[in-house]
Amino acid sequence: MRIKKLKKYLIGILIITACSTGINIFSDSDEISMGKQFDREIRNNTKEYPIYKGDPNVREYIDKNIFQEVLKSPEIKKSAVYPYKMEIIQNDTMLNAFAVPGGYVYIYTGILKYLDSEAALAGVIGHEIAHVERRHATQRISKAYGIQIILSIALGNNPSQVTEIVANLFGGLALLANSRANEDESDDYSIKYLQSTRFYPGSVKFFFEKLRDDGKISKGGQGIATFLSTHPDPIARINSTDQRLTAL
Repeated sequence: MRIKKLKKYLIGILIITACSTGINIFSDSDEISMGKQFDREIRNNTKEYPIYKGDPNVREYIDKNIFQEVLKSPEIKKSAVYPYKMEIIQNDTMLNAFAVPGGYVYIYTGILKYLDSEAALAGVIGHEIAHVERRHATQRISKAYGIQIILSIALGNNPSQVTEIVANLFGGLALLANSRANEDESDDYSIKYLQSTRFYPGSVKFFFEKLRDDGKISKGGQGIATFLSTHPDPIARINSTDQRLTAL
């Protein structure tokens, strides 16, 4: 009985701490389970997320020569924990990529065709991996669901809670709305990851520089409009990346 009281007391402290500091209450196994469910939802939604069915050599090349190369970075701490996987989504209008918990990274054909170097793609991939490693999605979920979800998961009273969360969250591109702090942190970690690879550490800025040089930031368009609606100002990110590189 005293043990149960102690457990409830400790959980109470956890709840107070979680609500005040924004702590992430999901475990790695929760993230993996959540990622598998998101991946299943994405693959079943062929209208919104049509998986690339073209030349299989394209996917194999990107996975082997860029994605796996970035994952070799010793700065990526959960590469042996999460089942990191990359998939290509067939949509030439979308200049974007995104990641979901547990190591699932999705890249649109639009950004693949737009980027003009492997390094630029490595920078984007490093950024998305950082969202996974830094657990940005489940941080937002922890904050959004508050005390009720924290208590339910902590006590183990509702084993299907993670499944319910995925079902409630999945819908369009809402999942991509990281905070400015999340995006800045992911840019920073992309630099750290690439430092120990064959790619230029600051490759994360190449995409933004191309957007600037092509005048796409001011011209807009469907693909870039969606990107700008879910990401901070590209020019500011170029400047921030340059500052980080100077400090290396």
